[in-house]
Amino acid sequence: MTDTVPAGAPLMLFDSLTRSTRAFAPIDPTMVRLYSCGPTVYNFAHLGNLRAYVFTDTLRRTLNWKGWPVNHVINITDVGHLTSDADEGDDKMEAAAKKAAKTIWEIAAFYTDAFKADLTGLNIIAPTLWSVATDHIQDMIAFARTIEAAGASYELDSGLYFDTSKVPDYGRLAGARGDETVGRIAEVEGKRNAADFALWRRSAPGEQRQMEWMSPWGPGAPGWHLECSVMSMKYLGSQFDIHTGGIDHREIHHCNEIAQNQAFTGTAASGANFWMHNNFLVDRGGKMSKSKGGFATLAGVIAKGVHPLAYRLLCLSAHYRSELEFSPEALAAALTRLTRLVLAAQQLREKAGAPDWLRLIDESGSSKGASFAYQRSVIEAGLGAKAGALLVQFDEALSNDLMVPQTLPLLESAIADKAIPAEERLRLLASMDLALGLGLLTLKRIDLRLRPADARTTENEVEALIEQRQAARAAKDYAASDRLRDELAERGVSVMDGAGDMRWDWILDL
Repeated sequence: MTDTVPAGAPLMLFDSLTRSTRAFAPIDPTMVRLYSCGPTVYNFAHLGNLRAYVFTDTLRRTLNWKGWPVNHVINITDVGHLTSDADEGDDKMEAAAKKAAKTIWEIAAFYTDAFKADLTGLNIIAPTLWSVATDHIQDMIAFARTIEAAGASYELDSGLYFDTSKVPDYGRLAGARGDETVGRIAEVEGKRNAADFALWRRSAPGEQRQMEWMSPWGPGAPGWHLECSVMSMKYLGSQFDIHTGGIDHREIHHCNEIAQNQAFTGTAASGANFWMHNNFLVDRGGKMSKSKGGFATLAGVIAKGVHPLAYRLLCLSAHYRSELEFSPEALAAALTRLTRLVLAAQQLREKAGAPDWLRLIDESGSSKGASFAYQRSVIEAGLGAKAGALLVQFDEALSNDLMVPQTLPLLESAIADKAIPAEERLRLLASMDLALGLGLLTLKRIDLRLRPADARTTENEVEALIEQRQAARAAKDYAASDRLRDELAERGVSVMDGAGDMRWDWILDL
């Protein structure tokens, strides 16, 4: 088999900078270079934050699915991000360390590990490189000195500031920024322009910080915006293919990155050919509030007994540029939909037997070092005309600026169409799931049965009661059977007679 994919629809992506959908082609035909703004590791990632990484993973999988290898960099912000969008307030890392009575390094390590665990739970492919801010302080100082030498900065008592009037079209990415957006930028005495921002924040006299470094502008720490410019250029070049982030970054953070990139290079180039942003996760009912014991984090979702891939499926159900409304009902519906897909995949595997091509997939659901292109060449080799036509529709939807909500019904149709042989349907599922990342070839129904943190019984106790109930039914003691069903319900367990490994499930309190 060749390590290529069939010719498909051209990939069209929306570029936030030009506000247009354009055909994508990588600068280097052999490798897509992708940079994603990573987390500030002072707390657990919020579900809204995680939507950005599901989006980026879908983009990366799409690029891989269409035949392009990807060099993907995600930064870890462990210094420099203040409690506002600009240059005021406490450093989030310093504040978190003080509150927890720990060092910043301990805080950063703990929440970095927690973030990576969230990505694993969501079946998000790890980046090619994790780039940590504190490993690049000297690079940031050198970058800021170049900007200073270009005459695009000025010094105040509080540090070194970027002069936004020195670059053309500053703020173009944000569009027409109103007073509300500008109002999010700190008013610092002596700033030349309201939108100017810190390249280096000098430590205040007498201030004792856990993280500070010497610089030409005194002891202090880099401005938050500086790190992404520095690390993206260092690892991907002065102009790379795609930069991703949440829509909240579009108004200030990414505008400031572009300004720094232009001043550093002395060109009008923004740093990326495509700037892509996912929209917000919207919580109209307040159900994600931590104070109400809700779903604010992925750990909170799991504590409710909901598999994390149900949240991934919920994210995939809306286009990345649309707002996604969160509700317990929507999450429960996503879990039900995922359950149906997993059951259907299990049934197809049973019908298709154990075809050799399934050996491409290991127990974790990822390929054994094989590229998506190679996997597709093997998986799709056995497809007939009808199955192939469904795959063409899938490719067209995916290529239309990641119109994933349109691909999900196609997946479901492919699985359900009995006019297509079982093994071909399994092949369709396998190929489509490379792009969707739901792990449908490896998940089992029982994997979705997560014990809620507040469950009033253990799985062993449930199994013992189930065995008693089965014995009662075998003896036709239906009164005892009904009594045991009621007892299980009181313990938060529903029973489904005659459903194999689905004999029981947790009753979810969402």
